[in-house]
Amino acid sequence: MSSTRRALLGGLTAAGYSRIRGANDRVQVGFIGFGLIGARHVHDFKNQKDVDLAAMSDVYQPRLEQGVAACGQRAKPYKDFRKLLDDKDLQAVVVSTPDHWHALMTIMACGAGKDVYVEKPLTLFVKEGRWMVTAARKYDRVVQVGTQQRSGRHYQKARDLLRNGYIGRIHAVRMASFRNIMPGFGEPPDAERPSDLDYDMWLGPAPMRPYNPHRSLYHFRWFWDYSGGQMTNLGAHSIDIVQWVMRVKGPAAVSSSGGRLALQDNGETPDTQDALYEYPGFTSIYSCREASAGRRGTAASLEFLGDKGCMVIDRGGFEVFADMKIDPNNAVPVFTGHPAGGPQRSAAKPSPWIEPLKEPGSGDEQFDLHVRNFLDCVKSRQRPIADVEEGHQVTTACHLANISLRTGRKLRWDPAKEEIIGDRDASAYLVRPYRKPWDEVLRKLV
Repeated sequence: MSSTRRALLGGLTAAGYSRIRGANDRVQVGFIGFGLIGARHVHDFKNQKDVDLAAMSDVYQPRLEQGVAACGQRAKPYKDFRKLLDDKDLQAVVVSTPDHWHALMTIMACGAGKDVYVEKPLTLFVKEGRWMVTAARKYDRVVQVGTQQRSGRHYQKARDLLRNGYIGRIHAVRMASFRNIMPGFGEPPDAERPSDLDYDMWLGPAPMRPYNPHRSLYHFRWFWDYSGGQMTNLGAHSIDIVQWVMRVKGPAAVSSSGGRLALQDNGETPDTQDALYEYPGFTSIYSCREASAGRRGTAASLEFLGDKGCMVIDRGGFEVFADMKIDPNNAVPVFTGHPAGGPQRSAAKPSPWIEPLKEPGSGDEQFDLHVRNFLDCVKSRQRPIADVEEGHQVTTACHLANISLRTGRKLRWDPAKEEIIGDRDASAYLVRPYRKPWDEVLRKLV
């Protein structure tokens, strides 16, 4: 693509958009990746009446064919996503690849004059997020992160209640993702790559490794080369809501422990992890279990704790539970047969601080609403509800927990400077080298 055309598209304003295509014109969208979440995105964009599913790219031939079929056979097929980005008819792309490709593809799409809807987690390492923000602003692109819960109506109502003090002053948050998938996914040996998979392109900027069935397609998530495990997968959704509700850019300190302690497979990322986040005025804990469902069974939960009650929320809805207002003296235990020696108890009766409240979830509607928000911003040129800057801040919090786990120590973080304070070894994890030739591609764009 010529630098002249890139500059033209990069500087496109809302008025320019209307002149060139008309405010009510259909948006031509291309999709990169047709795996588990990629198929979901095709479904969601198909629900919008002002979209043409115009292009599909995947490095695995069967999935490329499936993706084109899902688009109604109207999408142009591309095995090489770079040719999709060169398609002059496309205004936007959806990036649904493994995590290690999210940043570079988004940056390249911005440079090609495309708006981007990119799945979470936004990045593989911290510095990528700042590069993405820089590219989005440099080329004046709309970049929406796939943290769809922000678009859920009950999440938005919960946010307003919490911000307005419904459960009192929030001083702690608990997050958890528990399930049991013992004994794991097995340990397949390295093998010849499938003839219909472009494994070198699948690896992209990641290090060259021998092909293994788990180092590809769905199971990539269990390897540090491509992902941050469930911390950046499930944890990212919860931390996104926490930082959104609490209006914070990041933690002041993070400590995390755990490891791959139970699953019997060739994965690397933790199956057991606990992370403690220290924010100004409150703490937050995220716990992941892959080998124990606990009492709740398979669940992903988020609980805000205030001094008048708590709110538990997930995609199924939220519920507010009231704490009881009591005489603090009455909370002191009294032991049978033991002479009184503590504070004097009173006859005051407990009463609830607040009214309990329950709200049903918005279900799959949040996916449609998130896509709708993106498309509206493509036309208006406004920032989306899950802008790349906030996505970067959320994913950074996830990465810090993993860095703490891998270094075995607590980290102190400066959200403004985006620096780990006083720990050179831990700071080395903030960036990773890209494999050639992708390092040069990155350098030219940011």
